[in-house]
Amino acid sequence: MGLPALDTFPRKIWARLGARCVRAMQPADMVHPAVSGLPALRAEIAAYLQVSRGICCSPSQVFVTSGYRHTIALIVHTLLKAGDRVWLENPGYPPTRELFRHMQIATVPVPVDRDGLVVSDGIRQAPGACAAVVTPAHQSPLCVSLSLPRRQALLDWAAGNDASIIEDDYDGEYRYVSRPLPALQSLDREGRVLYAGTFSKMLFPSLRLAYLIVLEAEVARFEEMTEAMAAGSPELTQAVVTAFITEGHFARHIQRMRRLYAERREMTAAGLESVLAGHVSIDSQPGGMHLILRLLGERSDRELVALMRREGLYAEALTDWMIEGEAAPALLLNFTNIDSQRTAETLARRILKLL
Repeated sequence: MGLPALDTFPRKIWARLGARCVRAMQPADMVHPAVSGLPALRAEIAAYLQVSRGICCSPSQVFVTSGYRHTIALIVHTLLKAGDRVWLENPGYPPTRELFRHMQIATVPVPVDRDGLVVSDGIRQAPGACAAVVTPAHQSPLCVSLSLPRRQALLDWAAGNDASIIEDDYDGEYRYVSRPLPALQSLDREGRVLYAGTFSKMLFPSLRLAYLIVLEAEVARFEEMTEAMAAGSPELTQAVVTAFITEGHFARHIQRMRRLYAERREMTAAGLESVLAGHVSIDSQPGGMHLILRLLGERSDRELVALMRREGLYAEALTDWMIEGEAAPALLLNFTNIDSQRTAETLARRILKLL
C-alpha cells in the first residue's frame, strides 16, 4: 500500500544521472561502502529536511538505511533491550508490531482518534514505557494528523520519563489541504525524537533506501551499532539519489507528485462514489496515498479483500491493522496509480460484483 505513481517517474532523467555516475566511478568507489551512508547523500538529506520538514540536523546525525525495517532494527539494537515496553498506534502499521515481537520488545496498543494518538491512554496503560512509535503527519492507516496539544503532551511525557519517540514520517510531504505540517522532531527541545524517513514513497520502493535522524548525543552509539550490524547500502544507488537531489530534480518531483496525487485522489473518490454509493463511504483525509472506504452493512473487510485478491485487485483490510479490539470494516485502497475517473469507475464496478 502507498505505492507511488510509477507511471510518472522521470525515468529519462534518472537514467541519465545513473549513466553519468557509472562513468564517473573510480576504484575508490568500488570498495565497501560507508556503513552510515554516502557522505554527500547524508549532507543532502540534512539540507533537504531543514527546508522541507523544519528539522535542524548535521550530516553526522543522518544514517542511511536499507528501509523502514532496517531503521527500526537499528534503533532497537542501539537504544532498547528485550522486555522493554513501547507504545504503538492502534490501528497501526502491521510490520512494526511484528518487528518488535521478533526482537522481544513488549508492545502497548494505544488508540487513535481524530486528533491522533491518545497520549492520555498511553500514559494510563504504560506510563513507564521506553519509547513510542508514531506517524504524526498522516497516521498510518487512518491519515489523521497528530494535533498540536497531543504533540506537546507526547513530548512532555517522553521528557519526563526519559523515553524516546520514533517519528515515522513515511509520506508527510503529501498533504493536500495545506502546506505539509512541520515534523514532530522540529518541536523537540529536550532531545527525545528520532526521525525516520524513506525514499520508497517519494521515489520508488526498489531503491531500498531510507534514513534515520538521531540525536547529536547518540551519534557515537549509533555509529558503533551501525558498524556492528550493517554492511552499507550500494554506493552507486546512493550516488544517483544524491545527484537527483543536488540538481533539484527531487524537489520538483515532490511538488509535481503533490499536485498529481491531489488530482488523482479527487478523481478516484468521485469514480468510486459514483458506482459504490450506498455500499461504502469514503473518509475525508488531509493527505496520504490511500483512501479509506468504510463498508456499509455487515460485510467483512477481510473476506472482501480476499475475494478482491483472487480477482487480481489489491486492497488491505483495516481490521488487519488492529492490534487489539475491533474496527469498523473498511478497505485501504491506494489511489496514486489510478490515472482517471473512468479507471476508478471500472475498479468500482469490479468491487461491486464482489459485494
